[in-house]
Amino acid sequence: MTSRTAQRRDHADRESIIREQAAGRAKATRRSHWYQLGAWAAGLVVIAGAVTFGLLTSQPQASAAQRVAPGFTLPTTAGTDVSLSTFRGHPVILYFNEGAGCGACSQQLAAIEKDKAAFDAAGLTVLPIVMNTKEQIQPDLDQYGVTTPVLLDDGSVSKAYGTLGKGMHAGLPGHAFILIGPDGNQLWSGEYPSMWLDPQALLAEATSHLKA
Repeated sequence: MTSRTAQRRDHADRESIIREQAAGRAKATRRSHWYQLGAWAAGLVVIAGAVTFGLLTSQPQASAAQRVAPGFTLPTTAGTDVSLSTFRGHPVILYFNEGAGCGACSQQLAAIEKDKAAFDAAGLTVLPIVMNTKEQIQPDLDQYGVTTPVLLDDGSVSKAYGTLGKGMHAGLPGHAFILIGPDGNQLWSGEYPSMWLDPQALLAEATSHLKA
């Protein structure tokens, strides 16, 4: 074999290797591109699932199922005791919430308090109930200017009304309103994972069930 022939063969071999390397790089690039597309698609599915889950879990849940409201007597932040039986003959709205550390809960109570005249005109009393001591909840009430006495539950009343585990914490209430009619029967309940219900909407909901 002449040196020129050997050179041509070496050159052809090098070109073949270069082509194979280029083809390998192109294949790897395509594979990487598809992996990226797959990752993006998977990410979009996860995001869509999270958004859907968030929308579903943030929807209010309401029930017009009626029963005799469980009785209770609880201490309050005002140093008094409140019994449900005291309100027999008058409708009451129980407001169960997460309590201390939940700014949205205290803001909700402050908003209801500002509309107190409208609730009074409808003959409705709102009783906020938390699973805290006075020392735990009072700073939140002071921060948002709430003066309404808050009932302090050891968990038994929240459990009796089925409000536990409906929010972000398994052992605490979520953001629930329960309407009790003048005869002592529970007429309506509403759970609001969004942590807010406009006071006027609450008033309209309650009065509509009292008229039913």
